[in-house]
Amino acid sequence: MNVTGIVVLVLLLLSVPIGIALSAASAAYILIDPLLEPEVIFRQFFNFISRYSLMAIPLFIFAGFLMERTGLVGQLFRFSDALVGWMPGGFGVATVLACVLFGSISGSSVAMAAAMSVIAIPEMLKRGYPPWLAAGLVATAGGIAMLIPPSIILILYGIVTETSVVRLFFAGVIPGLLLAMGNILTVMIIAWYLKLPRGTFDGRRVWTDGKAALFALGMPVVILGGLYGGLFTPTEAAAAACGYALLYGFISKRGEFLKQLLPVAARSLNLTAVVLFLVGSVGVFQFLMANLYWPQKITEAVVSVGLTPHGFIFAYVGVLLLLGMFVDGVAMVLLTVPVVFPVALALKIDPVHLAIIVTLAVETGVVTPPVGLNVFAVSGTSKIPVIEVTKGTIPFFVGDLTVLVIVVFFPALALWLPNLLVTDVFK
Repeated sequence: MNVTGIVVLVLLLLSVPIGIALSAASAAYILIDPLLEPEVIFRQFFNFISRYSLMAIPLFIFAGFLMERTGLVGQLFRFSDALVGWMPGGFGVATVLACVLFGSISGSSVAMAAAMSVIAIPEMLKRGYPPWLAAGLVATAGGIAMLIPPSIILILYGIVTETSVVRLFFAGVIPGLLLAMGNILTVMIIAWYLKLPRGTFDGRRVWTDGKAALFALGMPVVILGGLYGGLFTPTEAAAAACGYALLYGFISKRGEFLKQLLPVAARSLNLTAVVLFLVGSVGVFQFLMANLYWPQKITEAVVSVGLTPHGFIFAYVGVLLLLGMFVDGVAMVLLTVPVVFPVALALKIDPVHLAIIVTLAVETGVVTPPVGLNVFAVSGTSKIPVIEVTKGTIPFFVGDLTVLVIVVFFPALALWLPNLLVTDVFK
């Protein structure tokens, strides 16, 4: 047990990708253990990635990239600006609102941050927003996609812990909206302090941009309505999202869309391959942990210390915030959840509540240096220096941490909606 853990830690310190570190350490132990057959490495790897619910991830990734390429994201943004652009910091508020709408389709934080960097940051700069504020807002608001369903992080958590993905999706709604409200209040206060210009309300523009965005607004209605109405499973909802975006692309752009389809598919496959390799590596690592009785031993050790549920949660959140400086959100979930989940169950922590706490902690990790993927995605797309983007995330980071603490102490914020709406038929 100790040797395998040390090998994984050393490989991670040597900057070996986490999927390779987990699979290499696990495979090495299995190969030298006379009681384990080498074939189990491949069997566990492919068994873990062949789960039906996991197919939702590449499909939602593909749907998000299709929305970006077909211009549906731009439609959402223009409608959001027409709706709230008259408020203090209105253009920033519109950016957050667009992130909420896009997040209800994509589920990918990095994809949303990159897309909004292209659309929102140039417009904010034209309106006098400081580069650090524009970039920091987009980087942080991109994390809302982790909570607003469908969420790739919540899908992975559900697969690893065998928790209902539909319940997890419902649980993410209220905390996700709280994150959005926190970002909105923060940007409004900063805009008021900096005396940034604001637009005027134009009812005709709201009507015009609203009609232009009907196709974009219809997508979350179809997907989430079908999902929450019991018509779709999460995987079928993801497929419906792809079909909707493809149909719109062919209708609106015709032959030109065919030329764009291959680059979009290549980007989606690239991101999907990374996620699936990491998931498969965790499958092998989980098998090894089960054979070495790690969950039982760790649970016994933690329980013997006498940690309260809140003490355990805050200790775990501290670990996640630290990991957020070095690894991405998917890796954080797949690396830690299999280890801590049995401990949480022993402490009688609700699995759905824990999922939202984990996702909120991971959401803050997308903007923590030195790795913070959203920071680099925004910097690379907008050409704003990383240090400026990081500076801009600080006020929003504080707000996100506040939401995290509130959800820890008030589990009903995560549990009320799934307990109210998810019946046994759809669990």
